[in-house]
Amino acid sequence: MQQSLALLQAPTLELKALVEQELQQNPVLEEVSHEDGDLREKSERDSDEIAAAPDAAEPPQDVILDPAVDVSAEGPVDDFQAEFEKLIQMDQDWRDHFAQTNIPIRQSAEDEERRQFMFDSLTAGTSLAEYLMDQLREANLNAKQRELGELIIGNIDDFGYLKATLEELATMGNAPVEQLAGLLKLIQTFDPVGVGARDLRECLMLQLERAGLQDTLEYRIVRDFMEALGRRKIPDIARGTDQEIEDVQESLARIGRLEPRPGRAFLPDTQQFVLPEVFVQKSGDEFVVTTNDEQIPHLRISNVYKDLMSQGENAAEVKNYIREKIRAGNFLIKSLHQRQQTILNIGREIVKRQHDFMEKGVAHLKPLTMVQVAEVVGVHETTVSRAVSGKYMQTPQGIFEMKYFFTSGLQSSSGENISNTSVKDMIADIFKAEDLSHPLSDQDVVKMVAEKGIVIARRTVAKYRTELNILPSNLRKVY
Repeated sequence: MQQSLALLQAPTLELKALVEQELQQNPVLEEVSHEDGDLREKSERDSDEIAAAPDAAEPPQDVILDPAVDVSAEGPVDDFQAEFEKLIQMDQDWRDHFAQTNIPIRQSAEDEERRQFMFDSLTAGTSLAEYLMDQLREANLNAKQRELGELIIGNIDDFGYLKATLEELATMGNAPVEQLAGLLKLIQTFDPVGVGARDLRECLMLQLERAGLQDTLEYRIVRDFMEALGRRKIPDIARGTDQEIEDVQESLARIGRLEPRPGRAFLPDTQQFVLPEVFVQKSGDEFVVTTNDEQIPHLRISNVYKDLMSQGENAAEVKNYIREKIRAGNFLIKSLHQRQQTILNIGREIVKRQHDFMEKGVAHLKPLTMVQVAEVVGVHETTVSRAVSGKYMQTPQGIFEMKYFFTSGLQSSSGENISNTSVKDMIADIFKAEDLSHPLSDQDVVKMVAEKGIVIARRTVAKYRTELNILPSNLRKVY
């Protein structure tokens, strides 16, 4: 049961690794290629028969995987040959079922070529420290200077800032502070611009100096009014620099285009590539839901062991060994099929309840709980949670994590249930349309949302605003 739940919870890429591990441990199992001629021919034949045989899509028994049900309990089978034939029959039943219900969505040759080009273009990145070390080696330094330079670089964090004082570095390197200061000046001339700074003020000044902008208003603001700049006290800066507010705002806009984290480009690539588990496509007035079976390993019992079982002279220990491995393979195959069917049933129920979202977008997302889906699908709420964990659904509105569709809601004055996600999207639109010379307060937004028939607290608006990365009103004001 733990193995079944692990298969259910694992996203596609992790599932492949789990199945690969089982293939290595169980010699009875083998993976069937998706390009296998027999399977492809059968899939095409069965797909033509679906319309003529609508009842053929009924799955075999026990297709829903639930922690409360022991799917492996099939009773003892004394005759080994009968057990073996039962497994083969079950495997064929599942092949028939999935060939009919989940015709894979194949991409065009152009899409496949574009996807392969993307994967071929991925390269291993260079770290910031390695990049700086390469530049240090090209500098005309003696052995001691190079050693101290490496010490400085070793204390520069991933964002490009020096995290140790010159006094601390001098103690660690057993060298005069003046020598460390000179080497730091050298490293601050390296790329990326602004690297080796000790604070944001110095970082921005280094970038302006490299661009030859020491005599500009931007440089004066960064050098002399950094605290006021952080609080966007534009009138104070204007008075301190004896400049017009409009000129100060233009300078602030140019300062905003500088890089506050010079090492950002060298950070590990955290972008994730996801494979949708569920596809939703519109067909007429309805939405068709299918699972991504092309990426799921297809297993069967190896022909080698079929031939071996046809030989009657096998010793008892050989038969017992094969019996154990076949039972394990039986359960794995069944668990994989049940995983797909569970995800498919949950996906269909999500699409059914979120039909307006599929048609019109985020503003029409409805409140939905896992308990509601679990009751319809016939599984426990925790099974739904495991099934959607880390899984993605490709919809007409884009690719979304399946958990995205489960959200609590609010009730409008008209009695309509509205999801929290829709309310957040509404608040985002309100902030986008605001007049920045008179930015909206959180209380203003509460009143505007109330006019749409939705009552929420000011702290709820503040929470959503923070999640949307929108600054408070005093920091958004433009003069």
